[in-house]
Amino acid sequence: MKIRKGVKHLVWRFARPVYRRMLRHEPQEFSIGVAIGDSPLALQLPASIANPVLTRHHVTDVPAMLVADPFMCHRDGRWYLFFEVLNHVRRKGEIGLAVSSDAVVWEYQRIVLAEPFHLSYPYVFEWQGTYYMIPEGSGSGAVRLYRAVKFPERWVLAGNLLEGKRYVDSSILRYRDKWWLFTDAGLDAKNPVLRLYFADELLGPWQEHPLSPIRQDPHFSRPAGRIVVVDDTPVRFTQDIYPVYGSSVSAFAITKLTQTDYEERPLSDRPILAAGSALWNGHGMHHVDAHIRPNGSWIACVDGLRSYEHAEHMAGMPVTDSEVLV
Repeated sequence: MKIRKGVKHLVWRFARPVYRRMLRHEPQEFSIGVAIGDSPLALQLPASIANPVLTRHHVTDVPAMLVADPFMCHRDGRWYLFFEVLNHVRRKGEIGLAVSSDAVVWEYQRIVLAEPFHLSYPYVFEWQGTYYMIPEGSGSGAVRLYRAVKFPERWVLAGNLLEGKRYVDSSILRYRDKWWLFTDAGLDAKNPVLRLYFADELLGPWQEHPLSPIRQDPHFSRPAGRIVVVDDTPVRFTQDIYPVYGSSVSAFAITKLTQTDYEERPLSDRPILAAGSALWNGHGMHHVDAHIRPNGSWIACVDGLRSYEHAEHMAGMPVTDSEVLV
């Protein structure tokens, strides 16, 4: 196995055309795009933006199979984008960084976080002047909170928020003086179970909501990006993983959120993001991180799926466990 990994790395470094031909045999490729709109529910991919803005070919420090799950933040006049880079040699995700002055044209920097287990879905947020990240790391058996000690490049483990389950795509929200955490804690990738937790302090203690799990189905349970608040109403995004993984994103308004009650309603009878006409997202889209701009419009980083098996990649395809792909 070590010899095989070494060969892959050497091919990537010294024979890029050969390496690209090797990747043609991979079943799928995710890339990152930028969308804009009047609301996070009406996002478009305008012709004025050269989507996709980031692909695996932009990654320069590791051999990348795909880039996906983008989250961004704005600080001191610059945009910072964190996203999964699936390392072709390790067959595990790592967290990459890109920077931009306008959130449209991005420059890849480097891998900023890697662990022995797979990482993806780097949910980055700011709290009381400090930046934190909750990447998906289900192989650790915990929801792990990282703190930036030298933003944006150096991150250290601040603590585990939850332990003891397979936690996937954990999404945090600060709302009405409490912390809320939505996470897929299903036993496997094909059967997502959305659980809800709350806490007074970021590091806990965290308590499971009495109505949790709040959803158990393959279409609307697994989180799909940052929870946003629109007109004082939290909006959560969810990805459809069946029958095709990574096919679309839907939105739900959370109409009641207290320590004892939870209610939500779909905001549309159709996905807000789905397969487009371009090659890079021709088989689906499965993630959105939307931010309001000073002029009241919204800008979002998204990702798109191009399948080399005509979208037959199912949730559950093994690499080690299927969610390690994205």
